[in-house]
Amino acid sequence: MEEKMSEENSEEVRLLEAQIERLQAEVTALQHQQQDNHKDITFHLRGQMQDAMSYMCGQRQGGGKEMVLSRLKEKVEELEEDLKRQTQMNGISVDSCITKTLQRSGSELVQQLCVSGHCSKLVFQVEFQLSEVKEGQRSERTITDLNVVMDASDLHNFSSFLSGVEESKDLLLFFRTLRTFSDRCDDRFRTFQHFQEKYPSVVCLPGGCRSEVMTLNHPELPGCVLVIHWSVEVSKEGGVTPKIDLVTKIPERALQLFPSQPLVGAAEAFQSLLRILGPEAAIESVIMAVSLSQDT
Repeated sequence: MEEKMSEENSEEVRLLEAQIERLQAEVTALQHQQQDNHKDITFHLRGQMQDAMSYMCGQRQGGGKEMVLSRLKEKVEELEEDLKRQTQMNGISVDSCITKTLQRSGSELVQQLCVSGHCSKLVFQVEFQLSEVKEGQRSERTITDLNVVMDASDLHNFSSFLSGVEESKDLLLFFRTLRTFSDRCDDRFRTFQHFQEKYPSVVCLPGGCRSEVMTLNHPELPGCVLVIHWSVEVSKEGGVTPKIDLVTKIPERALQLFPSQPLVGAAEAFQSLLRILGPEAAIESVIMAVSLSQDT
């Protein structure tokens, strides 16, 4: 009986020892993860900011808490001002940036980054892996596994470009093209909004000011509609080109009554106006023709 109890106790001790070893391994892994997180926090920081963050993370001793917090506040304010200047210059606003270390060795660092932000009304999220290899005083960074998500339903002209960017891993091209594309969309928005407010009885925007379509319809000519289609084309190489067309919609009965079809050449004439006057003046010329009065 005593021998059997001794064997059972020995088995229980072995199980407990195995559990202790697993817990110790988990604690060690968590400690390493915490160290990596602390290193990630201070990785891109320099000077007083790095010293303060190291102190707050327990990596460095010395100095009082008030002095450390004062340094942090001062540095954060400087960074906020710098970020504001950068946003004003490039038009890109970063809302969040999440960094996770995937691998760290003596000379190589692999991180997973997720950057979310917006450019005017266009919301984006970029995810990619950043590998950095150090060779002496030099370091080489490589982007892999790039994935871009745009939060908009009307970006069909942007899709082929995004596919090309994900293949080429060219983040600079993406942000540069995003800014140009956003600027051209804002130009269209301001123009459509201006004419809708100036000629409310003639101008209609079925999809809102940010859509591609403006319709022109005189109240006394029901069924006769002119459509301004203003798209912003983006090539796979990142070229951004506005494309504005005039489309006429005339009832069949009206075409039978007026066989000369005076509006047949309207699209070609509109393109000539675009080349000579530019988008705003050309569109207003068409609106004035439809309204039949400058006082509309």
